[in-house]
Amino acid sequence: MKFGGTSVRSLAAWENIDAQVRRQQAEGRQVMVVVSAIRGVTDQLQQIAAGDRGADAVEEVANAYRSLLEEMGVSASLEQPLKELSALAENPNRGDDPALQAQILGLGEYLTCACGGAWLRHRGVAAQDTDARSLLTTSPSGTNRSADHLAARCRPTLSPDTAQRLADEGDVHLTQGFVARLPDGQPAVLGRGGSDTSAACLAELLGAELLQIWTDVPGMFSSDPRALPGARLLRYVSYREAQELASMGARVLHPMSVEPVRRAEIPLQICWTARPDHQGTLISPQARDFGAQVKGIVSRSGLTLIVMEGFAMWHQVGFLAEAFGLFRAHGFSVDLVSTSEANVTVSLDLTTHLVDADALNRLVEELGQICRVQVIHQCASVSLVGMGIRTILHKLGPALEVFEHRRIYLVSQAANDLNLTFVVDEAHAEKLVMQLHQQLIPGGVGGDSVFGESWEQLHRGETSNGGPPPWWEASRERLLDLLADRSCAYVYSRTALREAADRLLSLKHVDRVLYAMKANANPEVLRELGGRGVGMECVSLAEVQRALAEVPGLTPDRVLFTPNFAPREEYLAGLELGVNVTIDNLFVLEQWGEEFAGREVFVRLDPGSGLGHHKLVRTAGANSKFGIVEEDHETLVALADRHNITIRGLHAHVGSGVMHAGAWHRTLETMSNWLDRFPDVRVLDLGGGLGVPDKSGDAALDLVALDDGLAELKQQLVRPVDIWLEPGRYLVAQAGVLLARVTQLKGKGEVQYVGVATGMNSLIRPALYGAYHEIANLSRLHEPAGQVCNVVGPICETGDILGLDRLLPACTAGDVLLIANAGAYSAAMGSNYNLRPPAAELMLD
Repeated sequence: MKFGGTSVRSLAAWENIDAQVRRQQAEGRQVMVVVSAIRGVTDQLQQIAAGDRGADAVEEVANAYRSLLEEMGVSASLEQPLKELSALAENPNRGDDPALQAQILGLGEYLTCACGGAWLRHRGVAAQDTDARSLLTTSPSGTNRSADHLAARCRPTLSPDTAQRLADEGDVHLTQGFVARLPDGQPAVLGRGGSDTSAACLAELLGAELLQIWTDVPGMFSSDPRALPGARLLRYVSYREAQELASMGARVLHPMSVEPVRRAEIPLQICWTARPDHQGTLISPQARDFGAQVKGIVSRSGLTLIVMEGFAMWHQVGFLAEAFGLFRAHGFSVDLVSTSEANVTVSLDLTTHLVDADALNRLVEELGQICRVQVIHQCASVSLVGMGIRTILHKLGPALEVFEHRRIYLVSQAANDLNLTFVVDEAHAEKLVMQLHQQLIPGGVGGDSVFGESWEQLHRGETSNGGPPPWWEASRERLLDLLADRSCAYVYSRTALREAADRLLSLKHVDRVLYAMKANANPEVLRELGGRGVGMECVSLAEVQRALAEVPGLTPDRVLFTPNFAPREEYLAGLELGVNVTIDNLFVLEQWGEEFAGREVFVRLDPGSGLGHHKLVRTAGANSKFGIVEEDHETLVALADRHNITIRGLHAHVGSGVMHAGAWHRTLETMSNWLDRFPDVRVLDLGGGLGVPDKSGDAALDLVALDDGLAELKQQLVRPVDIWLEPGRYLVAQAGVLLARVTQLKGKGEVQYVGVATGMNSLIRPALYGAYHEIANLSRLHEPAGQVCNVVGPICETGDILGLDRLLPACTAGDVLLIANAGAYSAAMGSNYNLRPPAAELMLD
């Protein structure tokens, strides 16, 4: 039984481990428990191993395990592994020595075993401590030291003697995942996610009856369920299908873990920690062959393509051997391959390689000696996975029309006839998966021999974030009354707006909060937020004028004007109005610099990389049009000096929908390094992008962690400055809902449609970004859900879909559907397309 990072991080998790061990013992089985490091610890160890962090990260790791012991109410000796970690963290050679890095990376699992073993024995389970490095020996390549230590491979064979020895020692053994040793005894790790593989190798070595992988999800799904709640549980999967799904992007299982159990014909069961009695997914030789069908639509982001070209390779004997020899020498495993007479294109998944950052540059340099090389970053694969793909190509044809307007870099049809894969721009992958899943995976509510319940069904009613129910549940009757004589309307909660504003204004280490009013420029919304003390961030002259006209008492100094590629007249008008004007392009100062002479300005800088829920909302990095890059800072300063311009503030914004506090900490840390270049700066504007949960049960952004991190970083600044934030969606998204009355119902085979009175003319985010909005039948709010349907609007476009595969109570014409989180970038992006007016906007007091 293998338990991952989320399945070992708390007392409740270990109570489950205890229960499962006792269950197996009661049935006469001997048990090997394989554990990972607590979730997040390996990331910290990775930073230590890379030389980026030292004693501070060691203390964070120590505190994580001390907290676990305190919760368990037991004591365990952590002194030896922590002492070892502290010594390694002080070794100046650790960043360049793969053996030291492997030793560091594996210490989290040893700490987990120390805590878990003490607790199990305290509970009366006679768990034997067994060192995984005494059981698993790797098979090194001998050609790449880094890969041999950090992405090691094991190929164990059945050892009855080892199994008997362990059985003689006790019925329960506790050991580490992820770690192994080289034949000479040096430490090795099996790559990120390698604990699954460790467990599978141990199962093969010991001749196990069953391998269980315990995780925080119910099993394998037909797609990523967190992005597509309508994805359906796969009840039975063959070894080959499971390995293909895992290799192509299904993260619940490491792809390397399937081969050992396949060789030994050991069933593998994926078990759900939250519901131990749930069936999960069974991968076994007994899994029935249900014929040719697509079982999953999966994607992998973060791929890099290496394109090798040159007519010299035409009929050149040994070219591929030479080229692939270079990939091996630098520790890279090639995923997909496409060849022609003068072109070979391959994909690399750099996220799975624990090689050093310069390895790719060295590879490209050496490949350049035998061919022309092009590197394409930020790609993603979209794969259709299932048995007999070639035999059903004719059925797949209509579904593949979703690629019509997308650039496809590579197409691969697996030789084992298990997948058809397309490599596309990362920005398009999520929406393509959603569209393909809707067309190729059967809908329904369970009962199928292959497909079980959807993710949404399994999690219906859960609120794992522990927060209160959304405001609109308590306001149901008032909302229905508002729509009594309407077919559709946006409704905003004044109370929810105030609460969101107050949460941000209470941050002790943020000196000013501005509202990015492009999210929703409704005058009543502006007045409500402005009345709480929130300033305004505007991106057009019209927004500036509306803010000053509609918000009582709003002074120009509380307005930040951040135009982008705007005409000269807008900048001049902003200066005339006395608002804070931001410049994000050298062109403005090069061509119109004299207009800013003697003025104070903000400048928008590009921190180098973007974040966010979709590529189209990431606003930093080379592929974004915003900001001045670091190599142009010297020119920026010179232009400001030439025109006697004072740079009062620096502004950066990395994207939208970011859910981890560290994003703003990194932005502040980056900007703090620039303060010496800009001696007059008194404000650092960290931008916005504060995300809100899209689905019930999703965790909210941790504002306490955000504030605490800012406090620590502010103390390290070279001089005091004010910190500004400029959120949009955080302030208004959850305060708004779109209400729409059901107009028609339609069934087309297994697909059910619920039509409503408005569509992408009111809410374009699902069509534009593939955005997810929770949908509820407000008329039947507390009735049981039993219908999976697509919620669509009246616009004459195939893409006029507000929600795919939504689990709702049976709908009838006249019901009112509620679309949640519709307060931001919703009415503001409405249109009169098809000459259908968008939904009106109402305020609920």
